[in-house]
Amino acid sequence: MSAASLDGGHLKAFIERIERLEEEKKAIADDIKDVYAEAKGNGYDVKIMRKIVSLRRQDENKRREEEEILDLYLSALGEQ
Repeated sequence: MSAASLDGGHLKAFIERIERLEEEKKAIADDIKDVYAEAKGNGYDVKIMRKIVSLRRQDENKRREEEEILDLYLSALGEQ
């Protein structure tokens, strides 16, 4: 693709949309950070909360399979 064949207006619109979305993403990340700080201030363990959020994002079958493998490995190590 040559510079002459590029639609500068179209490209600029894409770039500006991406920049706006990046700003929104940062604002949302800041909001999430604030919620975790508030939870911590109320005595909750933020590390565990992050783990729960991560687990809830996973597919239920995949999560169950990982838990079974973890249990199996811990058992093999005599940890359970």
